[in-house]
Amino acid sequence: MEHRSCSLPLQRVLTDLGADLPFAQAAGKLQEHYGVALSPSTIRQVTEGHAQVLFVDSDDEPAWPTQPGVGIVIAETDGGMVPLVEVDPDSPDRRRGKRLLWKEAKLSLAHAHGSTTPVYAATLGGGVAVAGQQLLACAIAAGLGTNTQVHALGDGAVWIADQVAARFGTQGRYTVDFFHVCDYLADAAKRSAPDDPKAWVEIQKKRLKSNQIIPVLAALSEALEPVTVADADAPVRACHRYLSNRLDHLDYQGALAQGLPIGSGEIESAHRYVVQQRLKRPGAWWTPDNAEAMLALRTTRANGKWAAYWQGLVKQAA
Repeated sequence: MEHRSCSLPLQRVLTDLGADLPFAQAAGKLQEHYGVALSPSTIRQVTEGHAQVLFVDSDDEPAWPTQPGVGIVIAETDGGMVPLVEVDPDSPDRRRGKRLLWKEAKLSLAHAHGSTTPVYAATLGGGVAVAGQQLLACAIAAGLGTNTQVHALGDGAVWIADQVAARFGTQGRYTVDFFHVCDYLADAAKRSAPDDPKAWVEIQKKRLKSNQIIPVLAALSEALEPVTVADADAPVRACHRYLSNRLDHLDYQGALAQGLPIGSGEIESAHRYVVQQRLKRPGAWWTPDNAEAMLALRTTRANGKWAAYWQGLVKQAA
């Protein structure tokens, strides 16, 4: 212990609270449950300090495994917006010299087929290449080997399909989230079958699940808007284009036959409880560095490495 410092056990409590709650609320919880009065700024300093330690900025490509692995790994990735604030260091008034913006945090997860314990990774400033590296690293941690097939899922973002192909090659198969496709179908149905849009959508869904994409495209072609209609007002055209550009990523029949998911709800839920629960609270704005570090802190806890981190600090201090 040093003068005006916090012991490691207290730092662990502060970081635990600060990882989940706004720092002002964390101060209230600390006093209520532990009888310790500390300012929110102290809790923020301790929490962000440990978060920075956990953040590792690396551009290294994970080494491809050389040993056999599990049969199938399910891998998912998705992006979600995080509120950021950039401060002009040269501005005499830091309150006025700031800019509010939103940036996409990319979250990845992977687990062996049948496992309920995913491995997570996230990046805010690394871009799509880093997200692809993280997806590969998650898959390796989940059991990827030389004989493993990767069943990857995500929305229709082109970067996800590209990264799956780049990282997993012939061992990977990318499938577009079925429910994302259904949203396009629902919009198109209002024009394609105005009398009974729900029944029309159900027909197309059944066709897609049996890989009958040609009849689906034919049904859409019957109601395509004229070229004079703007894209924003042409849901049938949008759906037809969306499916036509992703013909290699619609093997729902094959996935269902193997008992594999066809929806990316797992990664969408993970965004809520790993990223948004802390970083997207009302009124919360983060500097880019602190947001990136907080993502590392949140994924460390989600990956079950929380206790090991603190045990390592205790050993260093001994």
